[in-house]
Amino acid sequence: MINRSKRARRRGTRRTILATASIALGASLTAAATGGTAQAAGKTPVIPGDLLLSRVHYTGTTDLITPGVTVLPTGSVAIADGSFAHVWDNVSVDSNFGVTAPIYLDQLTPGGALVDSIAAPDGTPAASSRGHDLLMGSFSSKSELALNLSTGGSAVTFMGYVAPANTLDASNGNTPGVFDPTNPDGQSVYRAVAQLDANGKFSVTQTNAYSGDNGRAAILDEGTGLYYTAGNSNNGEGTDVPGLIFGTGAQMVRPANTPEQAQLTGQPTPVGGFSVTQLPANTKADKLGKDTNFSGVTVHDNVLYYDKGSGSNGIDTLYFVDTTGNACPHGVGLPAPGAPLPAEPDSYNPSTGEPAYNMCVLAGFPNALAKSVKTPETGPATNSTAFGGMWFANPTTLYVADAGNGTDTYSNGSYTAAAAQNLAGIQKWSLVNGTWTYDYTLNAGLGLGVPYTVAGLPTGTNSITGRPWTPAVDGVRNLTGKTNADGTVTLYAVTSTVGGVSDYGADPNKLVSITDPATATALPTGEQFTTLRTAAPGDVFRGLAFAPGSTR
Repeated sequence: MINRSKRARRRGTRRTILATASIALGASLTAAATGGTAQAAGKTPVIPGDLLLSRVHYTGTTDLITPGVTVLPTGSVAIADGSFAHVWDNVSVDSNFGVTAPIYLDQLTPGGALVDSIAAPDGTPAASSRGHDLLMGSFSSKSELALNLSTGGSAVTFMGYVAPANTLDASNGNTPGVFDPTNPDGQSVYRAVAQLDANGKFSVTQTNAYSGDNGRAAILDEGTGLYYTAGNSNNGEGTDVPGLIFGTGAQMVRPANTPEQAQLTGQPTPVGGFSVTQLPANTKADKLGKDTNFSGVTVHDNVLYYDKGSGSNGIDTLYFVDTTGNACPHGVGLPAPGAPLPAEPDSYNPSTGEPAYNMCVLAGFPNALAKSVKTPETGPATNSTAFGGMWFANPTTLYVADAGNGTDTYSNGSYTAAAAQNLAGIQKWSLVNGTWTYDYTLNAGLGLGVPYTVAGLPTGTNSITGRPWTPAVDGVRNLTGKTNADGTVTLYAVTSTVGGVSDYGADPNKLVSITDPATATALPTGEQFTTLRTAAPGDVFRGLAFAPGSTR
């Protein structure tokens, strides 16, 4: 599903049912490679204070796809078999290409040591607290599987697909309740929110949102009892299917109390809407529904925040949902003190599907159209276009991931465009006199643009990309943090990549950490990222959060 022009957006996948033994074997092999033990879903109480790292493990085999014979869901004929890593060469003939794969939450000590791996529900009776629930990730959709600790700290949530392992192109398929006849990937696959509690038990709630694309993040607010989710929709040519428009971006999902098979999944329920025309300088609207192509979501001080960091439409920046209707008369503002979180869906135009505009750009963050930025991730903070996860250290200090511009220019042993970025990494912002102000970017030690070797990847030059098989860090996609007693914060992050595998989302990436003084507004000398873990070939890291029971 990956056009290089849309590299930051997502990735899809799908297959026929994977035998329980195969999943167990894949989990065991992964655990052996990392020195831990893979546990069945719902069997492992988590440890407060530990980290959870979402990981997708590819289980496809050579015979999954036959080159020159297998017709992919978009109608193109495969050019590569199902073996890793050449299976991703199929992106050259199918921009939607992806393969669903099992999800694991690796439980780690704060130092990065593996405690165990918790398997997400895989459709077997033992894999969920509610019978045969099923949830897979899309290998290699790099924009999904962010983790969020709930507002009260009781659960961790994320999103995936209700599809068997090794399903091709699931992430670009329609959802069953929102059918787009112009979508070249005609299959139907529910998206779903998974919730893990402190006892290691999962529950899964289906949604018809994000038809044609992916749900990327979800957070449970324990006050309203709702999931707030982020993602994108619409893989077709038009915008005349209302559900594509009110079923994208910022959504609310009410947790189900029954297994997937018993759920009556209704239409999507938007929680917010935004248009670039809310800013007086923009008189022309963008493509309907694409202004809210959101990457991340969080709740802080009873305010619901989103960010956007991909796509050529809209504004790549941070947003909040304004439940007062008064916080941003011109599209930009700050949350009103004491305003409630949204408890009911946003209204929408039944003819077009367009939600009411109740979202605002967070004052101080970029407010120019994404298409107007000519040197993304290089230069002033207004050139930031790849926002991902975000973490508030306190009400006036905010850290935001920047995944990099995805440009794979390579020369003299370096990915030169990645190496030249000054905004990719973790950006720090401070609230000063009613405006969020950019302080600096943490990226020392990431090795932006420097190829790194991963044992097990092919060597030499990838004939599809014309670049080396060795990937390089391009930035940071997701992050979380904790406040230390000495006034510093320790940040944990998952890297993004360029180079390597034909679809960069399949590159083995890294878990990194760094410690920063919370009050600093100028970059301290000597701060540097430390690599805690590097994924093995066939594994990718996606999101991270502290385990249920941790202090948020």
